[in-house]
Amino acid sequence: MAEENGSVMPDEPVTAKTREGYDLPVIDVTNPRFAVPDGPNARALHNAFLAGEWRRRFIPPFIMRLMLRSAARKSRLIRAFFNTDAGFLDGLSTYVMKLGADNLVPPYDGPVDRRLGASPHAGLLRLRMQQTARLLADGLVAELERAGGALNLINIGGGPALDSINALILLARARPDLLRRTIAIHVLDSAEDGPFFGANALAALKQEGRPLHELDIAWVHRAYDWNEPAALEQLVRELTSAGGLIAASSEGALFEYGSDAAIVGNLTALRRSGTGARLVAGSVTPADDVRRRMIAETGFKLVPRGVAGFAPLAARAGFRIAQVEKALISDQVLLRPE
Repeated sequence: MAEENGSVMPDEPVTAKTREGYDLPVIDVTNPRFAVPDGPNARALHNAFLAGEWRRRFIPPFIMRLMLRSAARKSRLIRAFFNTDAGFLDGLSTYVMKLGADNLVPPYDGPVDRRLGASPHAGLLRLRMQQTARLLADGLVAELERAGGALNLINIGGGPALDSINALILLARARPDLLRRTIAIHVLDSAEDGPFFGANALAALKQEGRPLHELDIAWVHRAYDWNEPAALEQLVRELTSAGGLIAASSEGALFEYGSDAAIVGNLTALRRSGTGARLVAGSVTPADDVRRRMIAETGFKLVPRGVAGFAPLAARAGFRIAQVEKALISDQVLLRPE
């Protein structure tokens, strides 16, 4: 690890192991290596993304597929696109795309991987996570000021759950006093690889000199199918009976890939007790023509509802949209109980 005057350089990333034994950098959105310009400062990234999509619309679909298949022979990341029959990219591969070209390490650092990591789309994926974490952290400040007891963060389908972890990093920087309590991240995901890496990432971030040092944070992974929300309802009931505060998030997962029934069912489970989740943050797929064309090209099972199509689903479960942040490929929403 790089050092300066005998101490760790402040922007040197923490690393954590995957199930395969590779060491990957851990995204910390407060670290300049990972932070993405937001708001008006994101204009260059947005323009680059739109320009790239404009150029690609003139490439015939069969030519694009041939190009991708050729690139897949040289890129572990692009191979992941072709090796899934589920209609979505696995959580760990999605995470690696968020690292950015300068932070890729073996076996994800070939020339094609680096070009993909440097693409505007990869930057917008990281912005999606950054905005979700920021919405969650900012929304929790007033709630934590009012509530004592434990803080429970429920992450639905989030793989390594770096949105939940980064929300804690943001709070630890801005209001460390609010985190002097027992904290638990409950990861509800059917896969193993993402949560395995997330648990190791959290452990690394709790080491001395790291952003979450000395915080009492537990990691709990539960296998979960969001089409059967009874398990979530039971978890919320247990956490509510124990007291404390519940907040939830789902970045790049439930609100983008789930059916209407699954979304309403999970949000209802989060509010079932009437004193359940005080806020929910997550990403919604826009319904514009650019995003619809991208979905058609990839074959991913994203549902382009947009905020206008998502809001009635949230309302059916007793939530309102309190805030929206945009990142072109997704709209990040903060939900609060009605």
